[in-house]
Amino acid sequence: MTVTLTEKAEFRLRAFLRGSAPEINTPTKGIRISVKDGGCSGYEYAMEVTSSPQPDDLVRQQGTVLVYMDAKSAPLLEGLVIDFVEGVMESGFKFINPNATDTCGCGKSFKAGDCSPAGVPCT
Repeated sequence: MTVTLTEKAEFRLRAFLRGSAPEINTPTKGIRISVKDGGCSGYEYAMEVTSSPQPDDLVRQQGTVLVYMDAKSAPLLEGLVIDFVEGVMESGFKFINPNATDTCGCGKSFKAGDCSPAGVPCT
């Protein structure tokens, strides 16, 4: 599993993890990245805080952030770069995915060749 967090993304995630759900402050607290069917292009990115990885999760340390990845999502996320952008019009995490053959305008969903499910219109 190769997922890269930019310096800004790692900084934001570290701060977010420190401030989120104090009841799950454990040495295994990190973020879980996965892909699910949905979005206007077919696949949607999902990112959540967790302290208990799923049995088949792939685990990597990025600086001081633990990154868990759903094993089924791994082929679609191989080489993913997660950045954090701040701007007047939009701020948040940006996914740069070399496996994406098309993305929607909002950048939250993508298509990956012929294996993508049918997309649904953005609302």
